[in-house]
Amino acid sequence: MSSVMIVDDSDAIRMVLKDILVIGKHNLVAELSSGIGVLEEYVRIKPDMVLLDMAMPKKDGLTVLKEIISYNPKAKIIMISASDNQETVRECINAGARSYVLKPFNFHEVLDIIDRVSKS
Repeated sequence: MSSVMIVDDSDAIRMVLKDILVIGKHNLVAELSSGIGVLEEYVRIKPDMVLLDMAMPKKDGLTVLKEIISYNPKAKIIMISASDNQETVRECINAGARSYVLKPFNFHEVLDIIDRVSKS
């Protein structure tokens, strides 16, 4: 069981991700709706994993990803996005994301990715 932080500006997506975590027996330790303050919460809570939306107002997911990775290069971060732009996907993976999930996503696929990343 991993401790997981969810960062997504969509209430609906956060709700679905919480359901996935419950079924996978993972522990939700923080839920944020903006990229603002994520690093501070990450440092304070020290979750095993972060599910991080790419497109958020005020501070995007790529910026947050880079902040977390600069603090903890071994951080387990899964990016979630509606964009399948291959350049963006590569940029996230090169910046340290462990995986990249496209919205709308398949419930079981996301759970498999969370389980795989938590074991890595």
